[in-house]
Amino acid sequence: MLKLSGEALQGGMGFGVEPKVLQAVAREVKTAVQQGVEVAIVVGGGNYFRGATAHEGLDRATADYVGMLATCMNALMLQSALEQEGVATRVQTAIEMREIAEPYIRRRAIRHLERGRVVIFGAGTGNPFFTTDTAAALRAAEIGGDAFLKATKVDGVFDCDPVKNPNAKLHKELGYRDVTTSGLQVMDETAITLCKENDIPVVVFNLYTPGNIMRALLGDPNVGTTISRLPDDRAKQEQQLVSS
Repeated sequence: MLKLSGEALQGGMGFGVEPKVLQAVAREVKTAVQQGVEVAIVVGGGNYFRGATAHEGLDRATADYVGMLATCMNALMLQSALEQEGVATRVQTAIEMREIAEPYIRRRAIRHLERGRVVIFGAGTGNPFFTTDTAAALRAAEIGGDAFLKATKVDGVFDCDPVKNPNAKLHKELGYRDVTTSGLQVMDETAITLCKENDIPVVVFNLYTPGNIMRALLGDPNVGTTISRLPDDRAKQEQQLVSS
C-alpha cells in the first residue's frame, strides 16, 4: 500500500499537481509493477482542500466530504499518468461516482491486483472525521497488504522537525509504541493502531528522492524509517499470550 499525500504531489507549485512529480511517481510505480509487485495506492487531497483545516462557514463533516472529492481528482490524474506509462490501472472510490470510477469492492480490488493492475483508492473511507492515512491503513488491512509505504516530503521520521532544526536525528527503525507514546508526528493514532493490530509495517520515506518509491515498493530496508513490531515487543506479546 503506497500512500501519497496531496501536498507531496503539488511539488513546488504550492497548489494543484506538478506534472513532473506525477510523471516521476508513475514511472517508479511502473518499474515496481514490472518486477511483479502488486501495488495499491491511496492519495490525499491536501493540495486542493483539507477538511481538517476548513475555511470558516463549513461544518467539519461537510468539509471532510469536500476533501474526499479532492482525493478523487488526484486519483484520476494519477490513473491517467500511469496509463500513459502503459500501466493498467483502476480507480475505486468509497463514494460512488460510477461514470468515472468503480465503487470500492474489496474482492474486486484484490482481483485487480492479482491481474497486475494498480488500484487507486479515492474518497478516503467515505466517512468524515477519518484521515486518508487511516483510509490507507484500513485498505491495506482489507487487501492483505504486506506494508504501508508513506511517501512524504522528508527522509523519514526525525526526533524533531528537520526543517526547523538541521541537527534533527533520523530514526531508521521504530516500534509502533514509540510513535504513539513519543508524540512523533508520523500519522494519526487511528492509522498507526490499525497497522499495529494487523502487524503491517510502516515505511516513511522521501517522495522527491529519485528511485525511492521503487526501492520502497521492492522492499529495500535502507529507505526511510521503518515502523514495526520490534523484537522486544514481539517477545512481550508472546509472553502475554502464553500467560493468558
